[in-house]
Amino acid sequence: MDFMEKLNTLSAKIKQQAGAIQTEEATKTAFVMPFIHNVLGYDVFDPTEVVPEFICDVGTKKGEKIDYAIFKNGEVQILIECKKIGDDLNLNHASQLFRYFHVTNARISILTNGQVYKFFTDLDSPNKMDEKPFLEFDLLDIDEYVLPELRKLTKSAFDVESIINAAGELKYVSQIKKIINTQFTTPDEDFVKFFASRVYDGIITQKVRDSFTELTKKATSQFLNDQINERLKSAMSGVQIPAVTQDTVTGLEPSEPEVSDESEIQTTIDELEGYHIVKAIVRTVVDAGRISQRDTKSYFGILLDDNNRKPICRLHFNRTQKYIGIFDGDKNETRHPISTLDEIYQHADILKSTASLYD
Repeated sequence: MDFMEKLNTLSAKIKQQAGAIQTEEATKTAFVMPFIHNVLGYDVFDPTEVVPEFICDVGTKKGEKIDYAIFKNGEVQILIECKKIGDDLNLNHASQLFRYFHVTNARISILTNGQVYKFFTDLDSPNKMDEKPFLEFDLLDIDEYVLPELRKLTKSAFDVESIINAAGELKYVSQIKKIINTQFTTPDEDFVKFFASRVYDGIITQKVRDSFTELTKKATSQFLNDQINERLKSAMSGVQIPAVTQDTVTGLEPSEPEVSDESEIQTTIDELEGYHIVKAIVRTVVDAGRISQRDTKSYFGILLDDNNRKPICRLHFNRTQKYIGIFDGDKNETRHPISTLDEIYQHADILKSTASLYD
């Protein structure tokens, strides 16, 4: 299983189980330990690698514990403090990390609630943990740009110097991205004035400023949509089998693929996210590399071995009511209405069963 697949697997688990988690201890068991063990590659059952409830006396505070300390070559490298999933992560939650960071050799500390991970180091002042993280990572919104840096924290590729060297850039790029996001959604006066002064020749009165606030929001939104559409077009496939219009189709046995006009196919973000959810589910029974997708004008197909004769399911998302098309052993498709993408997980067992039938 590659690195991204491990992350997707844990992401799928969080989506399925987060609602049942009520305590910090349950969060650690269900989500944090799998992250340390499966994603980062450290043996949580080896006390020379991972020490839970790590104790280090700090000044007058005796017996204070940090949730996990990760060791490499006999020295503490990473400190981890955990909170219950769903809890906010702020500096008030990081007080023990600040104290432990100062008295250990650790250069990396992590504050997490099992879903969101905030990574800290000592860029601002040596041996003193920064107040702002240099990296943030959300398992339910995986940012592909941070994956190379996250890999550097794994046991097999641990490179603390490389991490520290890149931390400054990561920290400021992350903060700039947050500012850009804020300006795109709720632009402030200076941001609006910047664009208005370049396209409007008249005096910028309050009425003009109000007008350009809405125009700026609309322009930035359309710009982002254009960028997304361009990326989707480059990923779209124009080959697929004929559309199915009945709720149940008997004896599905496609032979020749349908050639569709690529320009008429509109792959949506929901379809791609649905594909990744199905892939995360099915990869537990078949190799993830065998799971592929093809889009048509009528539905979004998910196949095994990129083979029309091995349909896993179909996503019928090009309508107000979304459906997932599930196949039985005779390749009969039955459509089930879903109101949210998370409801795909309710069909996990049959999806895995269908994929297994082809081997």
